[in-house]
Amino acid sequence: MADLQDDIPGTTEVGEDGGLPDEPLRLRPAGDLLERARALLAAHPVADGYSGLPWALRHLPGHDLQLGEAAVDTDVPRLRAGHVGALFWSLHLPEGPAGERPVAATLEQLDLVRSVVEAHPEGLRLVRTAGQVIDARNRGRIAVLPGPAHGAALDGSLAVLRVLHALGVRVLSLADTAWAGASGLTRFGEEVVREMNRLGVLADVTGASAATVRRTLALSKTPVLCTRSAARALRPHPANLPDDLLAALGGAKGLCMVPLTAEQTGPAVPDVADHLDHVRDVAGPECVGLSGTYDSGAAHPRELADASRYPHLIAELLGRGWSETELALLTWGNVQRVLRGADFAARAAQHRRKAPAPPVTDLDVL
Repeated sequence: MADLQDDIPGTTEVGEDGGLPDEPLRLRPAGDLLERARALLAAHPVADGYSGLPWALRHLPGHDLQLGEAAVDTDVPRLRAGHVGALFWSLHLPEGPAGERPVAATLEQLDLVRSVVEAHPEGLRLVRTAGQVIDARNRGRIAVLPGPAHGAALDGSLAVLRVLHALGVRVLSLADTAWAGASGLTRFGEEVVREMNRLGVLADVTGASAATVRRTLALSKTPVLCTRSAARALRPHPANLPDDLLAALGGAKGLCMVPLTAEQTGPAVPDVADHLDHVRDVAGPECVGLSGTYDSGAAHPRELADASRYPHLIAELLGRGWSETELALLTWGNVQRVLRGADFAARAAQHRRKAPAPPVTDLDVL
């Protein structure tokens, strides 16, 4: 595995925000930045917004994530080397026949998530709440949160949403559904968002239309996520957000989780850092996070090939003058804030709102 000196020239200029307390401006060795990055991540680990591991493991019998598994990008040793303390395991639907049976395919992936976590009790722990994430970290385990699941898995039923939540789903993607299209949320789509708020399920608007993003931000009482969105001003990928939506997301205290993929952010660590700089500047430091997007089939920047490489990205940001407070929010604090916000809003909503079950035909003309 390449050392940071292979990725960054021998010295990096940083200011007071990137140096040690009271340290004057000077040239810092790149290796020193890497050590500082590892020390910071030991205190503020990464909460990774998107992992495609469940689907990747379907075709990998006999895997051992505890000892290490070369056939995937993510295993316990690499998660620990990358200082990953929590990650969301995607339940997204694949192309092909499985995508035509969305409820069954989602339940099968949920079943796989449970079996994989149960098979690795020394490394992984299945969690639901912000408090359980902290408890898993305190016990030396990596917290696994199921989601995002695809909105098509609801099959037009709020009852299915409640069942998925009961099984542990914490995030639901709204894009590419019949009730969240180019013109925004339908009446049923609005009921989905309200019920997600009541349950504590977070809305993911990655890839959704601008109208859907804006209506979801206006309607949701809990923070809204973009689990895989970078800055469209820097790279015109359809899943990346333009500045007006980044600003709206920041104004609503949502969270834009920048993916570590070459297609969306660029081929090298500095390209990813450029997107993080931009999202921080437009949406605010409390509204930017990280999304490894490992095991999703995407190509990654050269120096970020697997889940062990997060220290190299943090070292780059230290060299750019990111403060420890900003980095602590980026890696861990912002995800904890969003999870706590969803938990709090759900408890409040459950006192005011009973579980509705209106059929789709009562709300929409299909």
